[in-house]
Amino acid sequence: MGNCFPGLMHKINMSGIAKNRIQDETAFVLHSYPFRETSLVVEVFSRQHGRVPLVARGARRPRSALRGLLMSFQPLQLSWFGKHELRTLHSAEWQGGQPLLQGTALMCGFYLNELLLNLLARDDPHESLFDYYRLTLQRLVQEVDHAATLRCFEKHLLQELGYALLLEHEAGSSRPIVAERSYRYVLEHGAVPQSGQEGEGMTVSGKTLLDMAADDYSDASSAREGKQLMRMLLNHHLGGVVLHTRELIQDLRKFN
Repeated sequence: MGNCFPGLMHKINMSGIAKNRIQDETAFVLHSYPFRETSLVVEVFSRQHGRVPLVARGARRPRSALRGLLMSFQPLQLSWFGKHELRTLHSAEWQGGQPLLQGTALMCGFYLNELLLNLLARDDPHESLFDYYRLTLQRLVQEVDHAATLRCFEKHLLQELGYALLLEHEAGSSRPIVAERSYRYVLEHGAVPQSGQEGEGMTVSGKTLLDMAADDYSDASSAREGKQLMRMLLNHHLGGVVLHTRELIQDLRKFN
């Protein structure tokens, strides 16, 4: 792949004595916002150090090479230093190899980033999740069924955070889920057989649960129920936080 971004292979070094330095860490930008007159605060997801906030000094200056470098969905090699919550970016280098996200895939990428910003604690490494995030970005470019790609990531994210879905056995027992049966999936408990009375949780078919376990969303009913179940679980763990990218995607679909 050629260099599509002029100057991005140039390494930006910033002066100063680097104490408590992290050197050449692979990372992705999740979000950035202005800081003081010429700088940015950049929330990054790094492979070995998790989510880390960095100050990119001078990044908003017109001639700063960082202006075109600190972009989302592109793998970077970053070095930083500092022992306080907000650390200082020391150097950054574009790694390449990730095609640009466009259209719906781009909106899905922002949705992934918003999930990570709201569910990941800072300085909590998740190397497996980092690798899966990188793979998911590639899948968003290569595959047509973006919804299925998102469901797979959501399930992997909850599993990495210790909230793995129980999809193949009934809650509290070793009885296997039966595709032909109906269940109610109860928060922090799992799937229980559907009874005649309405209970807590949401109704879901056994087939949907088994398809989700296999990351198979080719069946329209499983895709629909899987989305509803993931929405219920994520809303619970988000604790009332509204995902703006989710609302934006829904609004855009109303006009298509």
